[in-house]
Amino acid sequence: MTNYLKKVLLRADDLGYSEAVNYGIEKSVKDGLIQSVGVMMNMPATVHGVALLKNEAIAFSQHTNICVGKPLIDPKKIPSLVDKEGIFKSSKTYRETAEDFVVFEEVMLEITAQYQRFLELFGRKPDYFEGHAVTSANYFKAMEKFAADQGLKYSGLPRGQEPNSLTKDAFIEVNGTKVYLLMEAMQPDYDPYKTFEKLLSNLHDDGVDMMVFHPGYLDDYILKNSSLLIPRTAEVVFLTDPTVKNRLDEMGIEQINYKEV
Repeated sequence: MTNYLKKVLLRADDLGYSEAVNYGIEKSVKDGLIQSVGVMMNMPATVHGVALLKNEAIAFSQHTNICVGKPLIDPKKIPSLVDKEGIFKSSKTYRETAEDFVVFEEVMLEITAQYQRFLELFGRKPDYFEGHAVTSANYFKAMEKFAADQGLKYSGLPRGQEPNSLTKDAFIEVNGTKVYLLMEAMQPDYDPYKTFEKLLSNLHDDGVDMMVFHPGYLDDYILKNSSLLIPRTAEVVFLTDPTVKNRLDEMGIEQINYKEV
């Protein structure tokens, strides 16, 4: 029996974003290393993505989304979150606005609607609970409260940190366990192999090291609605590369999912 000294968690976000993304995540699960998948509950391709992976023995989360597509709640009830057409304000809008325009009570309505959708599609609570990150303190306050109220395993962001500029040794506590975060997909010249080596060179003894991915293929919807393009396809290649799995095995590193945190 192998005595593992370190633990890593490789997580994929954005199932449901588009059919092409769904297929890339499916390959990263069935032919690769992904064992934890975040599901966007409000997208037209959500049902398609869930059907591809629902029966896999992996961990699923509600990847709460308030910056892509249409809300599940009536847009008239959440005016702070949508534009004139009833579409979620973009992540760019969040980044470029100094004030936090998210109304706590309104975002709670959408979080609740997406949670109910998860229950409908999976017939159970999510294995973990997190969000498609935007720069809004009120959003994260609502996420934390909802998770606490529902008894969910919340996986947020370190206090005062942005998702695309996490500092070294940044961590969160998930179910009482320190989870160290690494995500560099939005960085210029991103190479998942180099980021992975950075993870391996800074493994921690007092918790779990997590690298967050957004694997996927590209289709018309993604090309028009996401700024994250080439990194998605590069991550599918990385996650299905047998040499990566061999490297973990050779180093005696245990790969876990959120069910084990």
